[in-house]
Amino acid sequence: MTFGGEPSERPVVTRLNPPPPRRTRLSEQAGLREVMARFATGITVLTAGGEHGHGMTANAFSSVSLEPPMVLCCVSRAARMHAAIEAAGSFAVSILATDQRELARYFADWRRPAGLAQFDPVDWEPGPRTGAPLLGGSLAWLECELSRSYEAGDHSIFLGEVVSSSCGVAQDALVFYGGGYYHFDKQARATA
Repeated sequence: MTFGGEPSERPVVTRLNPPPPRRTRLSEQAGLREVMARFATGITVLTAGGEHGHGMTANAFSSVSLEPPMVLCCVSRAARMHAAIEAAGSFAVSILATDQRELARYFADWRRPAGLAQFDPVDWEPGPRTGAPLLGGSLAWLECELSRSYEAGDHSIFLGEVVSSSCGVAQDALVFYGGGYYHFDKQARATA
């Protein structure tokens, strides 16, 4: 693979699943979903503990501030995760590693069990500060106290103050782009 005219020994990203079928465009203007599919993101699983514990695959996640440490996530108001975060008043974020593609799919599947039973088939432990499930084998974890929420269209933006963070031993990130999962190898970098 070549970036900026320089060949690299290993590809920076490798697709982990077949490409989705091509869609026919209904108009000349690209839809928001089509445009946003061109923006590569990391993959997280958001979790909330407590009586209404729940997990959800999400890529609408971002760092907001270092002082105080804050992050945000965006969740559909129709999603079970929305009510779970509001009820718990906190949430956790597990940043997924390359080998956790099936975990991303599992937490994106609405057919999985409800409540804490959905965590029975996966490796997890309760976060020390919030009790929200932290998924084993992830690149990193954050626990957040819900600071504020803002309505934004059909979603809410949850702003969380980070109360605990840690890194795992995994090195390579799972990336979502164009409707598919990719492996990102941090050892191979694009050159300018």
